[in-house]
Amino acid sequence: MELEPTPDERELIAAVAEVARGTLAPQAAAADEAERVAPEVLKTLASVGVFGLNLPEELGGPGIGSVAMSHMVAEVAQACAATASIITAHYLATDAILLGATDEQRRALLPAAAEGRTIGAFGLTEPGAGSNPVEMSTRAVRTEDGWHLKGTKHFITNAGFADFIVVFAITDPEAGHHGISAFLVEPKTTPGVTFNTPEKTMGLRGSPIYEFVIDAHLPESALLGTEGDGFRTAMQVLDRGRIEVAAMSLGVSRAALDAAIAWAKERKISGKPINRLQDIAFKLADMHTRFRAAWLLTMEAAAARDSGDFTLESATAKLFASEAAAFITDEALQIHGGYGFTRDFPLERYVRDVRIYRIYEGSSEIQRTIISRALSK
Repeated sequence: MELEPTPDERELIAAVAEVARGTLAPQAAAADEAERVAPEVLKTLASVGVFGLNLPEELGGPGIGSVAMSHMVAEVAQACAATASIITAHYLATDAILLGATDEQRRALLPAAAEGRTIGAFGLTEPGAGSNPVEMSTRAVRTEDGWHLKGTKHFITNAGFADFIVVFAITDPEAGHHGISAFLVEPKTTPGVTFNTPEKTMGLRGSPIYEFVIDAHLPESALLGTEGDGFRTAMQVLDRGRIEVAAMSLGVSRAALDAAIAWAKERKISGKPINRLQDIAFKLADMHTRFRAAWLLTMEAAAARDSGDFTLESATAKLFASEAAAFITDEALQIHGGYGFTRDFPLERYVRDVRIYRIYEGSSEIQRTIISRALSK
């Protein structure tokens, strides 16, 4: 299993890292305060191909491996976690098209999405159906010339400014998960789609999430792929998305660890830097150890993604990396003491941003369920 990028992939990683450090990092605090990432920042990322990292060359992407992609997601998250959230939510939508759509739909939709000319959102979660999509209430009913789609989706990243949303709905209430289908909705040109104001979130504030209501007629061509395949598509997408959450966890963890190491060298008590204190030194050692373990689990899962079934690896990486990020960011803030609790330093933002990683794309409890079921087989 190859856990290292190729030389060509390393060049692309370096280009993304340069943009992340030069453009994303300087605006991260402002995006958090303003509760939005500036559009020009996304355009800069589009210029180095970040929006299409998950796609093959024939559909506009760079055709890279998932290990290299995970490196780049981590670089973006290390600079600005909110921007990484916008990008990876876009990947969920384009992955759904890549995995579940017809060839004609893929060719029509994905090249523009790969270039960042269109932005996607992934409409699965509902107010009453988060961890168990089978309990969703959104319905799609056939009409003479298409479908009527009606329901509410909740906590959907990008939705309010997306050019397309992949929306999952029940098409056969008697068929269980085989009765779920996916639809492509273009909210800017589809009457009957309304958005609430963005949620006031604890972290990732520059990456707004929305509730939206849809009561709209869609053409037959809006059905993504085959009727009844929506659940399978969603689960495959979430397997991929969990690796991206793990990679984002790595990015913020790295930022927090670097900040803690630098502060411990600089901050002095009784004339000596605090990294000479055993309590601080041991904290740094534990943070580093968890970071390295999370890194290896994430890259192993990314490599498995390119070689076949990877549900167990994906869930394991997401569980460990997200919980490691919580530990590392909290310890980094502790090392900074009272300074870490102020907005003059980024530590409090890191702590707020990583909290959601243990919830979305399946909570830590759901990951433990997936892992335990896989082990029982």
